[in-house]
Parts: sequence; structure tokens; C-alpha cells
Amino acid sequence: MASVQFGQHAPAARVILHLSDTHLLAGDRLLGDRYDTARHLRRTLEAAEATGVRPDAVVFTGDLTDLGEPEAYRALRAEVEPWAERLGAPVVWVAGNHDERPALREGLLDGEPTQEPVTGVWDLGGLRLVALDSTVPGWHHGDLDAAQLEWLRAELSTPAPLGTILALHHPPLPTHIPFFDILELRDQPGLAAAIAGSDVRAILAGHLHYSTSGTFAGVPVSVAAASCYTMDLARPGDAVNGMDGGRSFHLVHVWDGTVTHAVVPVVDDEASGFFTPEWTQRMAALSPQERLEAFSRKR
Repeated sequence: MASVQFGQHAPAARVILHLSDTHLLAGDRLLGDRYDTARHLRRTLEAAEATGVRPDAVVFTGDLTDLGEPEAYRALRAEVEPWAERLGAPVVWVAGNHDERPALREGLLDGEPTQEPVTGVWDLGGLRLVALDSTVPGWHHGDLDAAQLEWLRAELSTPAPLGTILALHHPPLPTHIPFFDILELRDQPGLAAAIAGSDVRAILAGHLHYSTSGTFAGVPVSVAAASCYTMDLARPGDAVNGMDGGRSFHLVHVWDGTVTHAVVPVVDDEASGFFTPEWTQRMAALSPQERLEAFSRKR
């Protein structure tokens, strides 16, 4: 997609596609006899590709499968890798509480099927992306043990040219849904201490099945909604349940001075046709004053 600058900000230095909570099941089975997670994944990938964005990386923040089945990881890889290759972007797999580390390592990373945390570091042309593993084998809450926090401190000890973005499954944020508190990230002070004074500019997470944002230790946190199903927040907090709609993903744009997180809905509604590539090119051919006269004045 060609970059056109009309305002005061140049195009973003880096772009990341942030998706989460695919909850794939082996054999394309329905999740809870209701949610077609395989079809919803395909539709999400189609919507992401249709944006025309060619990202520097694609990040899936956990719960890649629902039961940790080896066949489900193979199916996920077969669906995502050709798509990501068309986009020319590496895929960053983050472990979630529904994942099983051994099967994830073997099925997605071609690694040994061990219980070692699934972590990694990517250099995206000067932007450092660090994947953490907040899973606790056998449990649904999250945590980062002392060894992983020490590893993180060591990675962050040298600043990256464009700073660092962290990705993990359990967001270090409060939630207004009471029963979600049970599943939160433990030892958040430990994570805050590990990133204090570092170049961490943003934290990407999932787990909640709804889009939300906040700050943690002074760092912006962005939670992407699930591709499988989302939480119906149009209910009292203690009566929130899942719904087969409201799916979305995030476009993360990294500028020198800021990082933005745009929520992109996955819908089949037809958009209006006022703005087109041809319109954009016509505007680009005008002088700044001509553009103001052609478009900015109130009518």
C-alpha cells in the first residue's frame, strides 16, 4: 500500500498485526458446539490481508488452540504460514493458558516438546519485539517466574534503536469482569520492576476476549479481542458471557514519538465508497492549499 502524507506525521516506522485467541480445535470441531473457530480464523486473516498492510511482524498473543492438541497446532500453522508468507512477515507465536508448551513447541516451532517457557526476541529493523510466556502449566492464571524476569532484564539491558514491544498472553491490567480476576497475571510488581527504566514502549496481550487498553508501570497496554468469540460487554459485569460476533484484530503503528493500536472489526458490511485510492491520488497531486480548499472547508 503506497504511503501518502497529507498531515504533519510521516508514515509509521514499523507496523505489527496483532491477533489473539484463535482457540483452534482438531478436526475443525466447533468450540462449545457453537463457535466455528477455524472459519473465524480464516475470515480474520482475510480481513487483515484486505487492509493492504504489509506488516513487519504478525503477533498471535496466545490461546492458539483450545486444548493443546497437536493436530490443532498443525492446522493453525498450515492456515497461517502461507498467509504470512504472502504478507512477507514473520509470525510470532505467544503461548496462552489453553496452550500446551510441548505440543506448541513441536507443532509451531519445530522444537523439542519440552515444558520450557516459549520466549523469543525479534529484531524488526531496529524495533525489538520480545515474546514472554505467562502460562502456568496446568492452570489458567498467569505468572512470570524469577528466571524469565531475569532473562527479560538481560534482554532489555541494551536499548534498541526503535525501542521494545513486549507480547504476552495475560495482560497486566485490571478488568471490570469479576470472575476474570481469578485468571489474571500474578506478580505484576515483578514485571514492573523488570521493565523499569527500560525502552519498553508498549505491551501487547490477549486472554480477555475483548479489546481494552490501559497503562502498566507507565507503559501503554493494548489487549486484542479474540478471533474465535468475544465477550458481550453490554451486560452487567457479573453476567458477561461470550457471543458469536464482535471479532477484531489490531493494527499497531510505531512512530518515533508514539505507538498506536487501531481496532479493526471483522465484518461483512459494505463500506461507503467516498474515499478511494483514486481520490487519494488526486488529493496527493494538489498543493497543500488546494487540498485545504478542496476538502477541509466546511460545507
